[in-house]
Amino acid sequence: MKAFTYERAKDAQGAARAAAQPGAKFLAGGTNLLDLMKIEVETPAHLVDVQDLGFDKIEETREGGLRIGALVTNTDLAADARVRRDYSVLTRAIVAGASGQLRNKASTAGNLLQRTRCPYFYDTNMACNKRKPGSGCAAIGGYSRQLGVIGVSDKCIATFPGDMAVAMRVLDAYVETIDAGGQRRAIPIADFHRLWGDHPEQDTVLKPGELITAVTLPKPIGGKHFYEKVRDRASYAYALVSVAAVIQPDGTGRVAFGGVAPRPWRVEAAEALLPQGAAAVTARAFQGATPTKDNAFKLPLATRALASVIAQSKA
Repeated sequence: MKAFTYERAKDAQGAARAAAQPGAKFLAGGTNLLDLMKIEVETPAHLVDVQDLGFDKIEETREGGLRIGALVTNTDLAADARVRRDYSVLTRAIVAGASGQLRNKASTAGNLLQRTRCPYFYDTNMACNKRKPGSGCAAIGGYSRQLGVIGVSDKCIATFPGDMAVAMRVLDAYVETIDAGGQRRAIPIADFHRLWGDHPEQDTVLKPGELITAVTLPKPIGGKHFYEKVRDRASYAYALVSVAAVIQPDGTGRVAFGGVAPRPWRVEAAEALLPQGAAAVTARAFQGATPTKDNAFKLPLATRALASVIAQSKA
């Protein structure tokens, strides 16, 4: 691990100003960042610890939704009675991720910002445009079983690895932020994670130093909530394909997929086809997919996973 300096932020705008400086990074739970620092994939010169800023509460909004502080742990979020009752797809997704020990420390904001688990990103001996822009992508033409099938580019085929964000995409969450100048904004989660394009090093639309303060969920949408995660082992593994879904009694609903793209993958036009079955939905949702020979199985796997969810909704 390379040497770095450290400060403990006293207020949100001050934290944003400090983190806007070249080479600075925010530190919250650290469950992803510190691991990357140990292998020198991430080499920040300065860490701005935001754990004292008080963003650790879940509060009801005037619109009937929930405002989740950026520092709420995954454990506390999944266990909240209001989340379990009204947004259970979120509880199911969080519990499907990582381990209990990591969920006790991992924060809401950090979960949204976790970086890809592409093995070539983690191996500093390999070319990776996410780690070193312009160096190439060793995954293209390499072993790509766990990597993306849609939304990728000729610069990068990595996937966003999280579970929580897939559920939040189904729920139409907003990400609240503050920047170094004190300006605040609410970013629809649909727009938060970037497609790779020509700049795969840019995971999100956040500006340098922009700090996540909360995630807001709109009022509950009812229906039955599901999170189906297909992985190589029963626990502590990232999704090959995951499906977050809210299905209404009439068979309509919302669906988002994980493990397949640079961001949670939801195509609203495909959701209109839910009454026609899983195959119709995935044919539309994955229209234009560019799988490799190693990961083409993800397309029929997504159909089967969604079919399982639909069958459960009718039980």
